Amino acid sequence: MKIGFDNEKYLKIQSEHIKERIAKFGNKLYLEFGGKLFDDYHASRVLPGFEPDSKLKMLMQLSDYAEIIIVINAQDIEKNKVRSDLGITYDMDVLRLRDEFQDRGLMVGSVVITHYNGQPSADIFKSKLEKMNIKAYCHYEILGYPSNIPLILSDEGCGKNEYIETTRPLVVVTAPGPGSGKMATCLNQLYHDYKKGVKAGYAKFETFPIWNLPLKHPLNLAYEAATADLNDVNMIDPFHLEAYQQTAVNYNRDVESYPLLNAIFETIYGESPYKSPTDMGVNMVGNCIVDDEVCINASNQEIIRRYYAALEREDTPEGKKEISKLELLMNRAKISTKDRVVTAAALERATKSGIPSAAIELSDGKIITSETSDLLGISAALLLNAVKYLAGIDHSEHLIPAEMIEPIQNMKVNYLRGKNPRLHTDEVLVALAMLSLNKEKAHMAIEQLPKLKGCQVHTTELLSEVDRKIFKKLGIDFTSEPIKKKAKAL
Repeated sequence: MKIGFDNEKYLKIQSEHIKERIAKFGNKLYLEFGGKLFDDYHASRVLPGFEPDSKLKMLMQLSDYAEIIIVINAQDIEKNKVRSDLGITYDMDVLRLRDEFQDRGLMVGSVVITHYNGQPSADIFKSKLEKMNIKAYCHYEILGYPSNIPLILSDEGCGKNEYIETTRPLVVVTAPGPGSGKMATCLNQLYHDYKKGVKAGYAKFETFPIWNLPLKHPLNLAYEAATADLNDVNMIDPFHLEAYQQTAVNYNRDVESYPLLNAIFETIYGESPYKSPTDMGVNMVGNCIVDDEVCINASNQEIIRRYYAALEREDTPEGKKEISKLELLMNRAKISTKDRVVTAAALERATKSGIPSAAIELSDGKIITSETSDLLGISAALLLNAVKYLAGIDHSEHLIPAEMIEPIQNMKVNYLRGKNPRLHTDEVLVALAMLSLNKEKAHMAIEQLPKLKGCQVHTTELLSEVDRKIFKKLGIDFTSEPIKKKAKAL
């Protein structure tokens, strides 16, 4: 795949920039970390060359004097909110993140449950944390947040929340996803430190939107697409424009929260060290883009993928809103579903054959297609076609003989009461693994699987849950035609 981002440069200049910000505030800095700290797959998709764990590697350079607070919204626990990229709930992701951080030598000091209002599921989760000897705190909703500054800066506002005990100069506040309450947690700490006579600072790390790119740059539009369910809106930072007569891109929640942060800083220091919400940021991603065209193309593909994902939720009010917003973003980016090469290829084959079809774009630009058969589902057939091409095996050769597939189908239908006899991707991979013991070509095909990471797939029917999981594990980015509504070629 073409590279558009210099990851090594990013690790160097981003860590240096954070160190400079820590020095500016003395010996205590609360750093709000937006986006995924450990596995930012969105960033790696739209910035080819960006490694999913880049921010973690950067933070590890500061590990000697940093600790982490993981924040989770009680409402997300109550709703069993799921991380779509990993397929696990937010509360389970908190535990996963803690283990991952600690395995890499990073200290996790505590977990904070925000927007707490006595939710039973939040109480259960807090109890679970405490049984695991994890410090857990609860923070309540503050009426009128973030506009009611007098209440927020009072004993009935932040004062009502528990103070989080920390021991290191750099406190990184992160979360499983957006809307978790990271900024509110930082503000709570600033208020309590002020009451205790401790001077502390605040900075914000958000990968997106990228402040030094144009408002309508596809990278920034892709961020709006990724947060369509939150209704985040990119906008020109009016405070930055007024202070410096320079255009900078931020988003609505930060702009709305800035007056509150500014008031808190003025209360603590007598004056604010920041003239705009953009000033608060430490993001250096925009300085590490080495091929803008590559990033533009990758971002446009991300917007289209998000659109297809939203179409699957069309029956819900939230889904309808997401679809409308994503159609607007596609218009702004001047793109349509026709700009997704694999979509056009899959639909073309389906039109000719009259049966469900699929297409994959490999790293060399080669398009491979497949269609459903009596033996294989479209995803399983596509996977076999792709690895055969990559291994240099003739397309007409059957890696898995029919006499091996038929007993598996018999087991699925007659013993396991399945309705679909066709093999899924997981079943094909198991069969290949068994054959690889004695057949060199099956072994060669299996060795090609890592080459599918980052490849694009489109299917003309919705994928089964099994096939979705296999594609995710292989690192394949996929879209599917929805059942009830055809994607608009906008």
